[in-house]
Amino acid sequence: MRAQHPDHVEEAGGHTGARYIPGFGNHVSTEAVRDALPVGRNSPQRVPFGLYAEQLSGSAFTAPRAENRRSWLYRLRPTAQHPAFTRYYGAPRLASAPFAAAPDPNRLRWDPLPWPDTPTDWIDSLVSYGGTGNVADQVGVGIHCYAANMDMQRAFFSADGELLIVPQEGALLIDTELGRLEVAPLQIALIPRGVRFRVMLQDGRARGYVCENYGALFRLPDLGPIGANGLANSRDFEAPVAWFEDDAEPCTVIQKFQGGLWETTLDHSPFDVVAWHGNLAPYRYDLKRFNTINTVSFDHPDPSIFTVLTSPSDTPGTANCDFVIFPPRWMVAEQTFRPPWFHRNVMSEFMGLIAGQYDAKEGGGFVPGGASLHNQMNGHGPDKATYDRAVAADLVPHRIDDTMAFMFETRHVIRLAECGVEGPARQLDYDDVWSDFAKAEIAR
Repeated sequence: MRAQHPDHVEEAGGHTGARYIPGFGNHVSTEAVRDALPVGRNSPQRVPFGLYAEQLSGSAFTAPRAENRRSWLYRLRPTAQHPAFTRYYGAPRLASAPFAAAPDPNRLRWDPLPWPDTPTDWIDSLVSYGGTGNVADQVGVGIHCYAANMDMQRAFFSADGELLIVPQEGALLIDTELGRLEVAPLQIALIPRGVRFRVMLQDGRARGYVCENYGALFRLPDLGPIGANGLANSRDFEAPVAWFEDDAEPCTVIQKFQGGLWETTLDHSPFDVVAWHGNLAPYRYDLKRFNTINTVSFDHPDPSIFTVLTSPSDTPGTANCDFVIFPPRWMVAEQTFRPPWFHRNVMSEFMGLIAGQYDAKEGGGFVPGGASLHNQMNGHGPDKATYDRAVAADLVPHRIDDTMAFMFETRHVIRLAECGVEGPARQLDYDDVWSDFAKAEIAR
């Protein structure tokens, strides 16, 4: 019998009854049973109700205070209580960096993943398109997509990195050890490294994107001259309240460890955390709450002004990975080419489209659920239809609406996984979008 217990919530400030609580880098306290949280000590000799105290560390113990991420969990059983893990050979299209394919300088684009023909849960539906760095060195990212049509009946966690989940179609209900997250398209979820979770499909099927971050934890970018307000606000990041299952049914747990998959079976639910407090937790964020900054005079700002989250590298200002969005916004710049311009970049860009049309690809081919890749220093930009419209436009204030594209941008070259190279979704004619530009004529 599975018993679910979401009946009591306590915020760090002492309020009760909230469904979600602010959780981005802030200390959160929450309990599903009143008085389950110990008072004054993280690991007391006797925890209330005989619960087990367990620390979940997302950073080294000795990390600077501002960088230190950890939470204390109070659970029905310790996570150490499990049989040995054995290799799991499902999810055959999921892989990790370094990828074997030779670096490819070509511009690449993919159609949306097709829906599976057989019942396929979120884990087994994951397809790796590519990535950077090396999972063993805790540098770089893995980039995956999913298209699932069945609820998970098991749990999963990645020991390799935190998971940034970007739904494109179909809402998700994500059960985690620290509580539940309801995540719809135009929202994102982040699951910390090592946190167990399962994904249920609210609409029967779901498709989207995943960035598996091996490097420094995602955080809000510094605002610099922007000042105190703008971009994503910490108050809009929501952590779940404590919620747990008292369940004696067997449950399979799959972990991703150094690129391989391993499984074990528990004789109980892994979602048995009755209370927790700390500053490391899953969270969700509504992309519609992003406060867009833009030019109100002339010239085109760099896409970095749309950065939601950043994973820094050891080079200041040069990210291991940035998560950037292109949301609805007003365009008012005078005497300016308003769409994304032609450019070459030291950063590599993997793009996806959540909804609508991307304002640099009005000629078609880049559709919701699809993806593109422009590796470092390889020229790209608007297609011919977009360019022709933009240079002829009457530059009155114009609102870009009903759209949401995003980018995983990284300092490293993105190498392709096997499915990125040979998968049926790859478009082989992407270069053609730039084939019809005429030579500029200079009068002599």
